[in-house]
Amino acid sequence: MSTAIVGLSRYVLIFFGAMYAFHCFMAFVIGKGSDKNWFYITQEAFMILFHMTSFLVLAITSKNVEIFTLGAFQEVMLIAIIVLYRILYPECSRLLVNNMCMLLAIGFVILTRLDQTKALKQFFIVAVSLAVTMFIPYLMIRFRELRRYTYVFGGIGLAAIAAVMVSGAVTNGSKLSWQIAGITFQPSEFVKLLYVVFLAGMLTEEDEDTGRIMLKPSLQRLIIGGAAAFAHVAILVFSKDLGSALIFFIVYVFMLYASVKAPVVLAGGAAAGVVGSLIGYKLFAHVRVRVTAWLDPFKVIEGQGYQITQSLFAIGTGSWFGMGLNMGSPNKIPVVEQDFIFAAVSEELGCIFGICLILICMSTFLMIINMAMTANDPYYRLMALGFAVYYAFQILLTVGGTIKFIPMTGVTLPLVSYGGSSVLSTLIMLAIVQGIYLIHDTEGRTVSYEMRGGYAG
Repeated sequence: MSTAIVGLSRYVLIFFGAMYAFHCFMAFVIGKGSDKNWFYITQEAFMILFHMTSFLVLAITSKNVEIFTLGAFQEVMLIAIIVLYRILYPECSRLLVNNMCMLLAIGFVILTRLDQTKALKQFFIVAVSLAVTMFIPYLMIRFRELRRYTYVFGGIGLAAIAAVMVSGAVTNGSKLSWQIAGITFQPSEFVKLLYVVFLAGMLTEEDEDTGRIMLKPSLQRLIIGGAAAFAHVAILVFSKDLGSALIFFIVYVFMLYASVKAPVVLAGGAAAGVVGSLIGYKLFAHVRVRVTAWLDPFKVIEGQGYQITQSLFAIGTGSWFGMGLNMGSPNKIPVVEQDFIFAAVSEELGCIFGICLILICMSTFLMIINMAMTANDPYYRLMALGFAVYYAFQILLTVGGTIKFIPMTGVTLPLVSYGGSSVLSTLIMLAIVQGIYLIHDTEGRTVSYEMRGGYAG
């Protein structure tokens, strides 16, 4: 009986995922009004059905009622977040809220399948993080002087990663985190946010006559911003956190290009990236190990290539429609719940669902880009662009490493992978983006907002 349920559920879950992903892109073409309200309600229904069906299957196949109870609590939390955003921020981006909840739902499902203890811990971390980040859009609306503290953000970020370089715990050859009271804390996840806010301040200039913010930074600000960006990347390289260093570098290149609009920036960035990669390969043994595993993992399958080959086996075994929840062997992949979560999703839910997951992430990226284009304040516009690049490139590194498109860098899939620092930093980022969206509506008008007073144009 359970085999028949799992067999049928594979197609049902793919259908729910595909319909949700379809609604993600239709959201960009439909107009405003009551029709759009029902459109988002339909999208939310597909998300709830996916999550509910998944936990029902997990409970049946594992014969563990506690799993369904955990799923019920998660369901209540996800619905509560959607409702609270609608009450507190009626003009928020509902697509962004829905995608945030859908990605969390996918993460909850696959983590529960992999390790119930870690899934429960992730649930508590997400619940606390959502409660904290819920008020960030309100704070951004009430206090719009972030740019005044540009140097403070940059200084705090540099100090945090420098401290990790000196006294951080070593993980897989890299100094990444601190451990406080048994809790692992990875500062670079949060410094990414400070870094983007810092660069947005440094790469904009206030006109002395009009007081308006412009995308024409002075040479002094360009030099200071560039030096600070180099310092961030250099510290991360010395800490051997090369995945984060690459993200920081790419974010700087794209934000600088958006500010000065000079094609030479992109060309120079590409050249510097190639040179930096070659230097990293020569200097760090663990980089050479990852490159060896990427070039021909089956040649070193018993050693350096074991992780990536198991990932490829999992994806291939799952094929288009997946093995079904609890029917695969994703735990054969080392550190699957963090670095290779996409392989686990593809094995049990199928490559079609994996493509849907990528499309959901892509629509989130496009939504943030849309916010960057419509914001009438260059400071917030540049900030949103930086977050969009950071988010998209992190997904590229994670999924690309999992499918052997690029060497593995050890970064997580936002909101899906296991990891408290990654989840909290991503939720903070999305809350900041919501604040930018609420400050500047889609017509470019600056708006005022009260927590319970609704929207006033």
